[in-house]
Amino acid sequence: MGKQGKILAGYLAPHPPHLVYGENPPQNEPRSQGGWEILRWAYEEVRAEIAEMRPDVLLVHATHWVTIVGHHINCVPRLQGVSVEPIFPHLLRYHYDVTTDVDLAEAIYEEARSDGLTVKKMTNPRFQLDYATVVTLHMMRPQWDIPIVSISANNSPYFKGLNTGIAQMEALGRATRRAIEATGRRAVLAASNTLSHLHYDREPALPEDMHHERIYNQSQYLWDMRILDLMRKGQTAEMRRLLPQFIQEAAAEIKSGGFFWMMEAMGWPEMKADVKGYWTVIGTGNAVVGWDLRKLEPAHV
Repeated sequence: MGKQGKILAGYLAPHPPHLVYGENPPQNEPRSQGGWEILRWAYEEVRAEIAEMRPDVLLVHATHWVTIVGHHINCVPRLQGVSVEPIFPHLLRYHYDVTTDVDLAEAIYEEARSDGLTVKKMTNPRFQLDYATVVTLHMMRPQWDIPIVSISANNSPYFKGLNTGIAQMEALGRATRRAIEATGRRAVLAASNTLSHLHYDREPALPEDMHHERIYNQSQYLWDMRILDLMRKGQTAEMRRLLPQFIQEAAAEIKSGGFFWMMEAMGWPEMKADVKGYWTVIGTGNAVVGWDLRKLEPAHV
């Protein structure tokens, strides 16, 4: 038997295109004067940790790869193209070249199907990656030298109700964990979500003008801080209890399911999370947060 795989870490990894735009990487066509540094510097910490962990694969639950019927899993060995953010095409026109861990993707498919989930392999070689996948993975590993698995955001939390949607995402998380263990992968998970998600509908003439960047309202800010404080204190059970209310009162984007998928895959660890940075993007609350599960492993004597 091969070595059992494991989840090394999970990250709450928001995906505003503004972060890539502010960084000016060579893959992105638009140029900026910077901006949103607190979040971009937070992601630099994630990059350093991933370099140190040396995982076999990065998995992302993609908020803006929305599927109505079932959970779709990217099974195309290599995807190349340009990802354009439909609302902010002047900020994100990103040239990507991505390798998929097809063996793991297919294992997740089989595990999810065995649990009765509606699931589909995405095998279209001309499929265009959504911008949430592209932004999150660029901010975590801009070299794109680690294979990925991307999973769609099935809309069950919106069409079938929040409780049904959460149950679906948690079942998918358990299937993902079993597939990782069975294939021997050393994996890092990413929930591509913001926190509070009400936002402004006008932007300044210079998008990166931080003079205009502020939270949409005080209620959103207070909710974001309440949830983040529970994360940093390791009060995971209380955070989990409050998430449905948080979603309702702050229009939190975690409703799309990625955070529930990731936390269930990790077993909702009762450990202090590393809140690396929080800042607003067009009024939404964004936090980069890490759970390093290696800290829960027993020390070798």
